Amino acid sequence: MNDYLLSVLLGIIEGLTEFLPVSSTAHLRIAEALFHISLRSGYWKMYTIVIQLGAILCLPVYFRQRIAKFFSTFPRGENGDRNLLTHPLSLTMIAFVVTAIPAFLLTKIIGKHLESLYIMGASLLLGGIVMWMVDALNSRAEIAGPSAPQTRIHTWQMEAMSLAQAVWIGACQILSAVFPGTSRSMSTIAAGQLARMSRAAALEFSFFLSIPTMVVATCYDLLKSLRGKGENPIGVAQIDPHGWVLLAIGFIVSFIVAYASVAWFMAWVRRRGFAPFAVYRIVVGTLVWVFAARLAG
Repeated sequence: MNDYLLSVLLGIIEGLTEFLPVSSTAHLRIAEALFHISLRSGYWKMYTIVIQLGAILCLPVYFRQRIAKFFSTFPRGENGDRNLLTHPLSLTMIAFVVTAIPAFLLTKIIGKHLESLYIMGASLLLGGIVMWMVDALNSRAEIAGPSAPQTRIHTWQMEAMSLAQAVWIGACQILSAVFPGTSRSMSTIAAGQLARMSRAAALEFSFFLSIPTMVVATCYDLLKSLRGKGENPIGVAQIDPHGWVLLAIGFIVSFIVAYASVAWFMAWVRRRGFAPFAVYRIVVGTLVWVFAARLAG
């Protein structure tokens, strides 16, 4: 396949799957097998980091008004009922810290041994089942709405989140760092719903939490790769003009597709929920297991 077309396709895959609860890691791994490329080689490993960064950077652009509002109301909040620990910006960073340290230590110990199609297939399948069950449990509250007496204990907006909810979501996000295929988005959304957050509130917090989490993780991996350190590193001097063009194409395509994906996903979830994505995970997870078995055979 032409390298430029391949870069466009990989950028589309990353942009579509980074924020949907279907695991971008698993989909890139599947693409690796289908297109017969090695995303673990020095250059292609760095390429996946770059296109992931492109997808992540769409979030500050998409949520620029919300971010500006949060900064302007820090630390008391828009209604004056928040403090230094419970403001949305603080809760985002607290959840990030809860995730970052354990995830870093765990991936150093066992994470590198789990990037197999069997593990990803199992994570997709089990995550889909969990997501479907959690969304079904919350469907009645979503239909009743915030004005119903039985749903008043629900958190309907990110501004009303508690410290305990943020810590819980941060802890659950560790699963996605340790088990590829789990999906950071799926783990945070399901955790939020289990903590009695609405679909929209859980989804928005998932997006905000992904900004520091993924920017730090991708920049750390990119820096190691460019400095010639880590697993299968590649230095800047080793990238030729053709390689830089491929990186630029993947980055731009990933950014544009991710922006459109986030806008569509926000609108979809408010109307229909997460069940279709759960079904998709179950189907793809099963197919990945079958595909892995054939490769092994």
